[in-house]
Amino acid sequence: MAVLDQLTSEQAIDLENQYGAHNYHPLPVVLTKGEGVFVWDVDGKKYYDFLSAYSAVNQGHCHPKIVGAMIEQAQQLTLTSRAFYNDMLGKYEKFACEYFGFDKLLPMNTGAEAVETALKLCRKWAYEVKGVEENEAEIIVCENNFHGRTTTIISFSNDPIARENFGPFTNGFIKIEYDNLKELEAALKNNPNVAGFLVEPIQGEAGVYVPSEGYLSKAKALCEKYNVLFIADEVQTGIARTGQLLAVNHENVKPDLLILGKALSGGAYPVSAVLSDNVVMDVIKPGNHGSTFGGNPIAAAVAIAALNVVTDEKLAKNAETLGQLFRSELNKYIEVSSIAKLVRGKGLLNAIVINEDENSETAWNICLALRDNGLLAKPTHGNIIRFAPPLVMNKEQLLDCVSIIIKTLKQFEK
Repeated sequence: MAVLDQLTSEQAIDLENQYGAHNYHPLPVVLTKGEGVFVWDVDGKKYYDFLSAYSAVNQGHCHPKIVGAMIEQAQQLTLTSRAFYNDMLGKYEKFACEYFGFDKLLPMNTGAEAVETALKLCRKWAYEVKGVEENEAEIIVCENNFHGRTTTIISFSNDPIARENFGPFTNGFIKIEYDNLKELEAALKNNPNVAGFLVEPIQGEAGVYVPSEGYLSKAKALCEKYNVLFIADEVQTGIARTGQLLAVNHENVKPDLLILGKALSGGAYPVSAVLSDNVVMDVIKPGNHGSTFGGNPIAAAVAIAALNVVTDEKLAKNAETLGQLFRSELNKYIEVSSIAKLVRGKGLLNAIVINEDENSETAWNICLALRDNGLLAKPTHGNIIRFAPPLVMNKEQLLDCVSIIIKTLKQFEK
């Protein structure tokens, strides 16, 4: 079989099953094309994308400005490593620092790499600035978090599937309940070894859990009180997804360390970053941290283009407006529904909770039916369906999607 031969859905799935590691459980649909809010399968069927590659494709599939920047740079220079300077990285770093309001940026490739980078920065700051004794630094994290699946990150996960048979695990983490300021202060109080508090402004993978109003700003104030770094993981919630450029902006919080990925490239290329001010970032010296591909010229060009699209097309405002409409319309249906319990979220990061337990297959079956009706979404935690369309969606398209979702839910009413 030639590489460019057109595959049937069955052939494509069989190839992955035979030659690929089984570390995902994809919805059975084989995609071959994307444009804006739509994707097409190998049989030519068109779907609304309501996952956006886990919020990586906020700017829509194959945005011409982003793809254009990638092609133009790829024809000029792709990779130098950081052994040499290139003429794009500094431009990108300046642009992004001014865009988000920080002194410095450390470029990486994936979200998990960016989280690891933030953890290393936090610990080094604790030893060299705060004065914690070496190897004693601790970082507070939240239960039901999702920050990636590296060995260190799963060390503070409480997802048994992510952890089982991958130990021994990394020490130095304190787990507390999400959205619980009393537990946060208890963990901070009388513990001078705490270096940072790592938190998702909205817990996406856990089921789009939105914390109580004021939680983030009060948590930041506690971190300041106890001289601890507030680390915001905005890999999924950042870049306009929740109706603000960053989810922490809803409470006017500036993190000490900001973690970005996914939509930083509009889904066109692996680009991630950690941003901070000099007091933290200056602890990193040559040889302390790096990546061959981190900060490569294509990544720099793509990220600048992707962020410009967010501004030029007012995607944060669009996410805020359409998100309110989405929840309002679905709440009308939920009032009379027996299958859907509630809808929650911010901007265009939302979830519907299905009236079943986590071991039920109903949410999966609803997603199969949504696929048949022309909309792609995926369950999380068994009874929750996450909805996160590209932010370039318009009102007419959103209402069409709401109609599809309601039509599908009606098929499962008891």
